[in-house]
Amino acid sequence: MAVNSSTRFAPPLHRTLPSRLPLAFFSQALSRPGFFTETPSPRLVSVRSQKPGPDGFGSRKSVSLEESEAWIGSSGSHSSSSSAIDFLTLCHSLKTTKRKGWINHGIKGPESIADHMYRMSLMALIAADLPGVNRERCIKIAIVHDMAEAIVGDITPSDGVPKEEKSRREQAALNEMCEVLGGGMRAEEIKELWQEYENNSSLEANLVKDFDKVEMILQALEYEAEHGKVLDEFFLSTAGKFQTEIGKSWAAEINSRRKSRLENRRN
Repeated sequence: MAVNSSTRFAPPLHRTLPSRLPLAFFSQALSRPGFFTETPSPRLVSVRSQKPGPDGFGSRKSVSLEESEAWIGSSGSHSSSSSAIDFLTLCHSLKTTKRKGWINHGIKGPESIADHMYRMSLMALIAADLPGVNRERCIKIAIVHDMAEAIVGDITPSDGVPKEEKSRREQAALNEMCEVLGGGMRAEEIKELWQEYENNSSLEANLVKDFDKVEMILQALEYEAEHGKVLDEFFLSTAGKFQTEIGKSWAAEINSRRKSRLENRRN
């Protein structure tokens, strides 16, 4: 969560999560109960054969269950499923870790990291089309951009961690998470999306960076109304930093609503 930076540097954070087992739990020491201990009885799964049609698709032959299971086994399906569940279990902390900026400002029951990323994904979904911008990629970047916080937590400027050190920690955490996922194409995609956002190296990254700030000030506006607070810091820290027309337009609308609300309070 980005707010005005502090000039002091605090010692490296050592975040303790008693509710989460160490990563070794996922990658090495995980003891899983055995599933499918009984050998299934042979069955035949029939697929109707078809002659080649205008679309070029040819006929399909009947495939037995044994043949299907042999193919699944050779593709490492059990290992892949196990890695996927390990990865998703690790991501659970994104749902339960509260965004620190709100905690620091005394907001009770604030949003989680996953809450923040979800509404950013909705922003990418409903935003108007922009030339050269891939909407699906924006949604993916929004989902991935804070994923490393499942391990390192929400590091804010008030923690005094230099930007380079924050990036290093998050990169290491993301690599570790991708190892839990088992590597492969999806893990590489996650790394690529995260790095693209981190480097602000594409039109999609520019837009999602704006969504990150827009979501934060929209949440600040909502918390001001709900808790009777004035959260100037979040609006000041984002002023003049939007890169896209959509980001500027949405931020202007939020600031306009905030101005009206504050004026009504004074009257």
